[in-house]
Amino acid sequence: MRKIFVILLCAIFSISAHAASLINDTETERVLTKLIEPLATAADIPSGRLRVHIIGSNEFNAFVMGGEDVYVYTGLLTQIKSPDALQAVVAHELGHTLGGHMAQMADRMSAEMTRTMLIQALGVGLMALGGDPSLGAGVLAGSSGVAQQSMLAFTRDEERIADDMGLKLMIRAKLNPDGFIQVFEQMEHMTGALESRINPNRINHPLTAERLSNVRAHISEMDSDYNATNAPTDAQRAEYELVRAKLIGYLDSAANVATAYPNSDTSDAALYARAIARMQAGNLDDARVGTLTLISRNPDNPYFYELLGDIEYQLGHYDDSVDAYEHSLELLNDNAPQIETALALVLAERNKTGDRDRAIEMCKRALLTTPMPLTYWVLARAYGDDDGRANWARAEYYNMIGKPERAREYARRAQKLLKPNTPEYIKAGDLL
Repeated sequence: MRKIFVILLCAIFSISAHAASLINDTETERVLTKLIEPLATAADIPSGRLRVHIIGSNEFNAFVMGGEDVYVYTGLLTQIKSPDALQAVVAHELGHTLGGHMAQMADRMSAEMTRTMLIQALGVGLMALGGDPSLGAGVLAGSSGVAQQSMLAFTRDEERIADDMGLKLMIRAKLNPDGFIQVFEQMEHMTGALESRINPNRINHPLTAERLSNVRAHISEMDSDYNATNAPTDAQRAEYELVRAKLIGYLDSAANVATAYPNSDTSDAALYARAIARMQAGNLDDARVGTLTLISRNPDNPYFYELLGDIEYQLGHYDDSVDAYEHSLELLNDNAPQIETALALVLAERNKTGDRDRAIEMCKRALLTTPMPLTYWVLARAYGDDDGRANWARAEYYNMIGKPERAREYARRAQKLLKPNTPEYIKAGDLL
């Protein structure tokens, strides 16, 4: 049972979402939220409204939806070493939002579809009127290409505008605009050789060399007395390094972790990455030693206690695991649904007097903040198989992971066991 939850208990639980996976992790989300808060303020987004979501994918990418939801790929986080560069990426994405590019894109696509249909109608008309059939066929064949080229040119222009607006947003937020240079230099290093062989009119972004040249020119024109007073502090940079190390430890191979963080590296980030990688590989004793070293150096870091709770659970030390998770939550002194869910699972497994009631309470509290499949799964386990509410919780779990038939199956079981008009009976009915 413990092996099944190696990833789940580390509060990195993935659910299918548009061919990718969303990763829930308290530490990563909080560190990134803190880093982009100045951008949210500069963009006039109300406090607390900008939300960070982590997508488990190797893509070097990020995007913003609805103006308030920022999606960042793990591939971007593990490769970008500077929080300034990460802020620049988010500023660029917010530039799309501030420029109203999504709405403009929809309007432009509608216009191009109309234009394409008119061109195609012309082609059909030429053939129907007895004109040169080859001319009509040529018009038909070329209509979609005209629209495609027009849309590519439009998106390239929008990318240039987003760069410009993002740079201005960084300056308004009193952040370091050199973050744009850092990220474009890294992109050029990654794709420069490929881009040298690409027709710039056949892609939807300007060439990286052009974008890098543009931001350098803008930055060179800035006031000489500009002061990036909101640039990441040393503490924030250290936190960002820990987040990167955490993700690399979980998501990369043991060999790559050893290369990125060799034993000669005694930094906290290196210890963190190696402890996680060793836990992933089943080397729990060494993982525990590394984590305890981190805690001895940083007794107030809640996430090191979270990791210790994960390791102790896998070792079968339920009491020690509960103690570690509880200490993590005490240090956070705030809602942390992923850690609360992990603690609830250990309590449900330990099953001492009062443990299951407490696990149920913690799951309900976590669900009020962030509904997650794992939380429903743990809630079902805490209720016990003979309780109709367990079937309802399992129905919610299967609904969240995209298995509607299984969800309805458990919802029907729940309604057979529950009294009508109870909250869980009604929620099961909603699923049906």
